Amino acid sequence: MRIDKFLKVSRILKRRTLAQQACDKGKVIVNGKEVKPARPVKIGDVVELKFTGGAVKFRILDIKETVKKDEASSLYEIISEDGDER
Repeated sequence: MRIDKFLKVSRILKRRTLAQQACDKGKVIVNGKEVKPARPVKIGDVVELKFTGGAVKFRILDIKETVKKDEASSLYEIISEDGDER
């Protein structure tokens, strides 16, 4: 599965176009390397997503084409979260 689609299916980002834009701006890193939206991901990959106020790093646990909203978080585990806690 492509990284942009995974970010959308897992509901880390709301829309696939947002995921594509994040990749194009260098804000998505897979296994330590900046990636393009078409980059395939697999179980075990470590993804870092940079935001204006910080970043989130997670490991992919499962890949599915579709999931229900309450099951989306089962596709990944958060490794670390940095950001403005207000």
